[in-house]
Amino acid sequence: MYPRWIEQRIRDELSDTRVVLLSGPRQAGKTTLAKKVAAQGATYLTLDDPTVLSAAKSDPVGFVRGLDRATIDEIQRAPELILAIKRSVDEDTRPGRFLLTGSANLLTVPTVADSLAGRMAIVDLLPLSVSEIKRQPSHFLAEVFHGRVSKPSNLIIGEDLVTAVLTGGYPEVLLRGKWNRRRDWCLAYARAIVERDVRDIAQIEKAQQLPRLLRVLAHHSGQLVNYSGLGAPLGLTHITTQKYAGIFEQLFLTCLLPPWSNNELKRLIKTPKLHFLDSGLLAALRDLSPQHLAANRGAFGALLETFILSEVLKLASWTGQRFSLSHYRDKEQNEVDIVIEDEERRTVGVEVKAGATVTAVDFSGLRKLADASGKRFALGVVLYDGDAVVPFGPGLFAAPISSLWN
Repeated sequence: MYPRWIEQRIRDELSDTRVVLLSGPRQAGKTTLAKKVAAQGATYLTLDDPTVLSAAKSDPVGFVRGLDRATIDEIQRAPELILAIKRSVDEDTRPGRFLLTGSANLLTVPTVADSLAGRMAIVDLLPLSVSEIKRQPSHFLAEVFHGRVSKPSNLIIGEDLVTAVLTGGYPEVLLRGKWNRRRDWCLAYARAIVERDVRDIAQIEKAQQLPRLLRVLAHHSGQLVNYSGLGAPLGLTHITTQKYAGIFEQLFLTCLLPPWSNNELKRLIKTPKLHFLDSGLLAALRDLSPQHLAANRGAFGALLETFILSEVLKLASWTGQRFSLSHYRDKEQNEVDIVIEDEERRTVGVEVKAGATVTAVDFSGLRKLADASGKRFALGVVLYDGDAVVPFGPGLFAAPISSLWN
């Protein structure tokens, strides 16, 4: 069993909060972790069981009544339970009463967000990070916000890096040694999500278009969002495309990276970037095999950017601190792939490069971001497929991608 660095945060939330929701994509390890941290003697119920689901939907109050401490898996399948849970925890306010898991972002359901406001803590669990796979805690965020980056002791470069990116972090994928077996699992997973989980959270008129739209989105991962352009080949309007794409985001398949903004800066493009949350799933949807990437290294860049964004999101989720992630792009096409801000609005820029060589030109976007951030700029780093940390001026470094799990 792999360690999950977010475990202590969940235990802390359960110690002083009545309801804790562990949310994230299916097969990320939520159930395993929830069972591990649940209070001794707590009742475990899963709404993936048809009998349990039927009971929860037909009589939510009766279902919850009498539960002292309980773990309820896949709560998005019966949102009717939320009001009953609210009533229960208002009558009995002890912390740690309910540990819920959900494979959909329940904050997008107004009744859920309103009902449990002030009563529920939400913790996101994404698929495994390299740090967890290697069982090596990462101090990357702490270092960069102190203006430094260290040479990693556990290097993954070249073909090994390609393998890590193509694999992603779903635990089930890690059990499969061959690319075609990993690809087949990811495609079956995506199909199951579209055919089963979508109907739990939305009414879809053109459900047959969802698998095709997911593949279209995969080919636009890492790019600025243009819903009209995405939906046109499928005969979908701008509004319908945005709605359907939002469903994939709600199910933790994709995410939108907002543009970085500064009140003193007026020339930014205000369009988010689309990203997938797992590089292995993205590779499968794009059918990017090791052989394909060996012949066409250019396709690796978008995969690598998704991989690094996902790693940073995971690192940020463990700390207990609040970080905001965005991207920088101005009208002169200066870009920074990932901008990380902490609670004090200190800024770190991360540029992703698939190659093994870094030049001063690769820092042009980071220099623009540094100028825009002023004294708040903590560090700019180009993460590349190399093995050395190289300074490129005050507060600017090229560093191995492996620094993320150092």
